[in-house]
Amino acid sequence: MGAANPAPRFFCADAARLRNDPLAGTAPYGTTWILIEYPGGWPPNGFDGLALEPDTKRLVFSAAQAVRARILLIRRHGRRTSDGTRRWAVLRYESDGAHRQTWGTWTRDEDLAGIAVALDAPGDRGARPVVLVCAHGLHDACCAVRGRPVSRALSKRWPDLVWECTHVGGDRFAANVLVAPDGVYYGNLDAASAVTAVEEHLSDRVHADHLRGYTNLFPPQQTAVAALLARFGPAGRHHYAVEDTTRDNDGWLVRLTARTPRSPAYDVDVRSHRTPARQLTCNGLSLSSTVVYEAQSIVADRR
Repeated sequence: MGAANPAPRFFCADAARLRNDPLAGTAPYGTTWILIEYPGGWPPNGFDGLALEPDTKRLVFSAAQAVRARILLIRRHGRRTSDGTRRWAVLRYESDGAHRQTWGTWTRDEDLAGIAVALDAPGDRGARPVVLVCAHGLHDACCAVRGRPVSRALSKRWPDLVWECTHVGGDRFAANVLVAPDGVYYGNLDAASAVTAVEEHLSDRVHADHLRGYTNLFPPQQTAVAALLARFGPAGRHHYAVEDTTRDNDGWLVRLTARTPRSPAYDVDVRSHRTPARQLTCNGLSLSSTVVYEAQSIVADRR
């Protein structure tokens, strides 16, 4: 008897598209990012797996933990060598909506101690945002298979703004793009849609099509903003402001206002439900359920 045909390889992004997993409300919460240029191979667990000088590594990790910052390794697309001088950055989204950045360089591990200092400094305003494409293949195959073509296309268009990065969350939505410190997640991208999404974003026009959410908002609020963008069309990153969020059993009533003169307030009814257990990543064999958020209605209040 001949050998049985092997089972087809599982790709979590393919499975999520077949299920039509909703994007809205899936951006991980966060307002501070630490970027460390590391052009060599990335360990599956990113920064945690680097063999850095122990005291410096502990200092950076503790400083990041204190402000709930996410540490991402970055590199330019297609480059695996370095002249010895690499960059690091602290990107911060402030509560008043200000976008701040601090950049430095490192040649020795000990130079990364500057990150802890930068986390206590205000940072500079006015710099263009950083476009981060998850291409962390050792963490999840879809991040490489879908992320690298997107990184290639974006890097060709905006070589100074685009970096590949380690895991940003939501492997099944690859290719994932995080624009920081704007704090905007996009998912389910390919090369063409990524160029369009980033081009529009840099023109301060956020579309609902590939939007996972704004990272300074919680999932029901992210979902409410996405619903308004889907209903009324693209708008600026700060066009809609969350005025109030009220919990109601398995749902939330999210009130948003717009910057447009004489615009009404909008009450968005958001409901949630838990999915059946599924395989959510390429490498994870265990099954997990997720909470899905959906906007049920939008009511304009013109009072």
